[in-house]
Amino acid sequence: MTTWTRDELGKIEAAEELELASVRPDGKLRNPVTIWVVRVGDDLYVRSWKGRTGSWFRASQVRHEGHIQAGGVDKDVTFVAEANDDINDQIDAAYRTKYRRHGGRWVDPMVSAQARAATIKLVPRSTTS
Repeated sequence: MTTWTRDELGKIEAAEELELASVRPDGKLRNPVTIWVVRVGDDLYVRSWKGRTGSWFRASQVRHEGHIQAGGVDKDVTFVAEANDDINDQIDAAYRTKYRRHGGRWVDPMVSAQARAATIKLVPRSTTS
């Protein structure tokens, strides 16, 4: 399994937002959406504030592949569902810390049960065969 480099983790963690494009059934990328991203340890996570019904989340579940851009990092990724409550508690804390200046109006939906159910770990894909 491919892992993030320290440099990539640092750049993406420092970025305010991330551009995420999922892969369509025909293999082409969808138009990117702008979302928040957080780091927990050596992993990166995104959530849909609309939960599992959010359009970008539903699209990510078709092939579980996509492409992200943030902080100068441009990477193909695999979308892996994260359902571990302990990790999700850490992800909640990361959202509250990173985005606290936006206030509860924007952060609270990202730490709701609905959003937690739509938590995705971004796993970098190897570009070599």
